[in-house]
Amino acid sequence: MDYKAPLTYKGRPLVRSKNELYYGSLSEPYVIFMQILTTKVEENEEIADRVHVTLLKTDTKLSLLERVVKQSDKNGLWSALDIGNIWLERALTDVSEKSV
Repeated sequence: MDYKAPLTYKGRPLVRSKNELYYGSLSEPYVIFMQILTTKVEENEEIADRVHVTLLKTDTKLSLLERVVKQSDKNGLWSALDIGNIWLERALTDVSEKSV
């Protein structure tokens, strides 16, 4: 039975553990890893301030350095999710076009 993530963003699973988030499915060739580096308080709520975004290959036979495709720091979780979604869509589209 497949794992069903309780939270999704644009149809893909979004899983959070403390200050780390994974966006996408590990069964696909790529996934987005986000790490919240700093937070700030706005209206009595702690929110993500600086977020490191990494596009990773899911092939566990590769070393971590070989798995990193691209990375960037973004201000805010929404900016991080936005660029992460773009990178993931492009990477998965490239893979599917190469397999045709």
